[in-house]
Amino acid sequence: MGLFDRIGLLVRSNLNSMVSKAEDPEKILNQLLIDMREQFIAAKKQVAVAIADEKRLHAKMTAAQQQTSEWEEKAMLAVRKGADDLAREALTRQAAAKKEAEEWQTQWVAQKQQTEKLRDSLKTLQKKIDEAKRKKDLLIARAKRAEAQKTIQQTMGSMNDNSAFDAFGRMTEKVEQIEAEADATAELAGALTTEEQSLDAKFAALESEGTAEDALAALKAKMGMAPQVNAPAQLGHDDEFPVPDIGVQTGDKQETKA
Repeated sequence: MGLFDRIGLLVRSNLNSMVSKAEDPEKILNQLLIDMREQFIAAKKQVAVAIADEKRLHAKMTAAQQQTSEWEEKAMLAVRKGADDLAREALTRQAAAKKEAEEWQTQWVAQKQQTEKLRDSLKTLQKKIDEAKRKKDLLIARAKRAEAQKTIQQTMGSMNDNSAFDAFGRMTEKVEQIEAEADATAELAGALTTEEQSLDAKFAALESEGTAEDALAALKAKMGMAPQVNAPAQLGHDDEFPVPDIGVQTGDKQETKA
């Protein structure tokens, strides 16, 4: 089983365990992301180890290839110097180094291919984690909406007997009755106040009139004017039969009374 297969199996195991417990979706998703990040860190370390092994194998291959070249040069030097025995030994060492270099090269190529696969898998895992982060917020929002809808439906179901709404109706009638009584009390109090104000105004007018007459009498007394008494006019005896205006004779001439 490969590294990333083991990671996937572990994540699925944790997911199934948490979901089966029917815990809070938000807690489940947050814990899943924590687990995924931890597994990603572990996978990243394994990829780093694979890369280090690749570099080590490449270094071994390079060293063997270098030795192959060096033994070839020594063999050529021995031939030029006429030392055929040394040349044969150098060629033998060259063949051994070449074989070793080829073996290291085979290991390095295989390790390099595996390392590339691990790198690609690590990038894929990173993308999935990023996608999970984006989906987490959406799933949490959906879960909260569903929970809110469930709560509302449960509340509405518990109120199907209309007991609460009936209570509100009775309370509304009670408040309206209190308001009507308050309006009637205010109206009665206003009427009484208006009547009292009207009566007070009448008495105030009487008092004002008497005060004005007294002030006028005092002013006339100060000015030396006797107060006038409005007595009814009496007719004399002669006034009952008025005498027409005629002229009066004096001597020989008659004067007309103007």
